[in-house]
Amino acid sequence: MHHLELFENVINDLKKDGKYRVFNDILRQKGKFPSAVWYSKYSINNIINWCSNDYLGMGQHQFVIDSMKTALEMSGAGSGGTRNISGTTHYHVALEQEIAKLHNKEAALLFTSAFNANETTLETMAKIIPNLTYISDANNHSSIIQGIRHSKANKIIWSHNDLEKLELLMKQVTGPKCVVFESVYSMDGDIAPIKEIVEICKKYNAITYIDEVHGVGLYGKTGGGVTERDAVEVDIINGTLSKGFGVQGGYIAGKRIFLDAIRSLAPAFIFTTSLSPVICAGALTSIKYVREHHNLREELYERSQKVKDIMKSEGIPVMKNNSHIVPVMIGDAVKCKRISDDLLYKDGIYVQPINYPTVPVGTERLRFTPGPYHTDSMIYDMVVKLKEALKRNKVTLHENCGTPDCCTLC
Repeated sequence: MHHLELFENVINDLKKDGKYRVFNDILRQKGKFPSAVWYSKYSINNIINWCSNDYLGMGQHQFVIDSMKTALEMSGAGSGGTRNISGTTHYHVALEQEIAKLHNKEAALLFTSAFNANETTLETMAKIIPNLTYISDANNHSSIIQGIRHSKANKIIWSHNDLEKLELLMKQVTGPKCVVFESVYSMDGDIAPIKEIVEICKKYNAITYIDEVHGVGLYGKTGGGVTERDAVEVDIINGTLSKGFGVQGGYIAGKRIFLDAIRSLAPAFIFTTSLSPVICAGALTSIKYVREHHNLREELYERSQKVKDIMKSEGIPVMKNNSHIVPVMIGDAVKCKRISDDLLYKDGIYVQPINYPTVPVGTERLRFTPGPYHTDSMIYDMVVKLKEALKRNKVTLHENCGTPDCCTLC
């Protein structure tokens, strides 16, 4: 292959800067979440997973597994085609109906991932609405950025959660506009002021498009997301089946005619083999169960808050937010990777380093996602060992945490 040295240079630079991403070979243990087995380059070890996006542990739930076994026996492994050509099974239809019910929308449309759903929908909307302008939050996910970029529509980036800036932009933009934002921003863990954003959009006749990927299943009385919790009506909701519901796939929900147009015109939807009916069956069961078991959400909040409180009491630089996500600021890519490796190799604690391009350079962090199945003993053990690893790697502890004006994190 020609020019192979250029690829080698890229990899060497990533490793030097601490940005090289290692895919840890782990095997989840059914019924023992968050315990897992890690196949390191030296040995096989038992670990505790502290960075899974299976927030409620539904990927391990016996009801979900049983429903997937039944679907596998009935339908086989794959869907057999695209949605248009033999790939729409009863499981797909039932799941879309359940998602629409979850969000109190007319209809829903399944995609192979929430990334694909965002990218495809935003790209296609601009083909349908002439002269559309996207107004996108500065901290939006890569899938949103890519979708808007590929749409070739007019775009304006608005400073993160800045309501005054948003309204100023709305006054300046003539013609059709769509405001795109998230409910829970997964790296900082902050939650958007959704009510206020929607009020501004209504005032200026803008379409509202929200990414609820880190909200669905986790917020609201039935798991409909932050929009349900805050009783806010948004035009288009993007969600995932892989986090709060523990399976796989993504979707959008909204007006039936809107979804009909997207499914009819979006190449990435039309020409992609549909999700396996086995996946759909598991997701269907998971949504139904999560809807009726609000205690899972309450346990998630309690565990998350406990981790934050204990970390803060120990001076660990945990970023302040009002969600279930617990980011610990390191601020250096090399240190962040070293601390992650220390915890994994020395202590059996798995938390992945988060670096550029996921977060800006200089804001590298460890992102903890405690859930209902992390016990008190796991929490205390993790915090003690994290503090030791931070000290070994000369990360400043915030010994005054809890006092007024300690730092921006507090």
